[in-house]
Amino acid sequence: MAYEGNDPILLSPPDVGDLEQEYVLRAMKSGWVAPAGPDLNAFEDEVAERVGVAHAVGLSSGTAALHLALVSWGVGPGDVVPVSTFTFAATVNAIRYVGAEPHFVDCDDETGNINPALLAQAIEELQSAGRSVPAIVPVDMLGKCVDYDAITQIATASGARLLCDAAESFGASYKGRPAGSFGDASVISFNGNKIMTTSGGGMLLTNDQGLADHTRKLSTQAREPVPHYEHTEIGYNYRLSNILAALGRAQLTRLDDMIKRRREWRERYRALFADQPGVRILGGAEDSGDNCWLTAIVVDPAQSSWSATQLGLAMTAAGIETRPVWKPMHLQPISVGLVGTLDGSSERIFEQGLTLPAGSVLTEGQFARVESAIRAVIAQ
Repeated sequence: MAYEGNDPILLSPPDVGDLEQEYVLRAMKSGWVAPAGPDLNAFEDEVAERVGVAHAVGLSSGTAALHLALVSWGVGPGDVVPVSTFTFAATVNAIRYVGAEPHFVDCDDETGNINPALLAQAIEELQSAGRSVPAIVPVDMLGKCVDYDAITQIATASGARLLCDAAESFGASYKGRPAGSFGDASVISFNGNKIMTTSGGGMLLTNDQGLADHTRKLSTQAREPVPHYEHTEIGYNYRLSNILAALGRAQLTRLDDMIKRRREWRERYRALFADQPGVRILGGAEDSGDNCWLTAIVVDPAQSSWSATQLGLAMTAAGIETRPVWKPMHLQPISVGLVGTLDGSSERIFEQGLTLPAGSVLTEGQFARVESAIRAVIAQ
């Protein structure tokens, strides 16, 4: 589609340049183009140090990290895993990969993060019914950490392991503590649309050496440490490549600057919508701990003269990419027959929410186009 001389404005494109090329070229020239290598080892060490955990395991995706943690813990058929319903499918898919049953838990209205009260209710009801609940998987929504004080207390009281899906929140913090450092394990994503990327990739973060060692083993087809190929358990081809790790190392040096840029766009949007009745930024009024990965608004049709759908259509016509927020997993066709503890919050946010361009490569000129398109809808 042509936009009369104006290039499309994307939601969250990768922010890569000369530094990334330098790191990748150096890795290639070193000869370490096989999956493992010194850049992968260094990348794991650097991320672990940044987050403040003992171990980081570089994997092909955040989904792989979720999957291998559940496999390592023996989660499987007959188990129920409470999980945020307001999330991308990958979170729930990993639970289903191991044959466990996801139990969807709704969110709080302000942030979109899992509602601790509903989570506690879900676990109490499941355990009272004799169901096995070995793990809980909350999700940091759009780069805002969940209420880890409450969630950790619930996990401890229930005896369930806490697997934190921090795929969207690398660089964020909760009460001064980095995202990715909570729970028995956390996972982060370096997918191409995240703040920093390795093209595709992710990590498992933990202070549990046994979990880290087993995850690393499983990610390389579970080969035993003998000269020939020996396998005593099912493994997976999930290891992050050395070349992509080199890209990640370059990105990591720029992470804070990229977060700062996204936070600036978040504040510009906040100011733009400040006098609009019924319009709010998803995540609440305080962004200090957020990494501001994506900026989404929620438009209450009972108060606003325009809707999120109308704005999205107008932006598309102007060559500006937007996207509805996550469709709750309990509404997905693949979830038919599954149940949850729900109060309608995620459905309302899905119906009223819209994600706007706020990448670190967004220019002032592009934001001016975005702002102009928004003001045109407001004026109507």
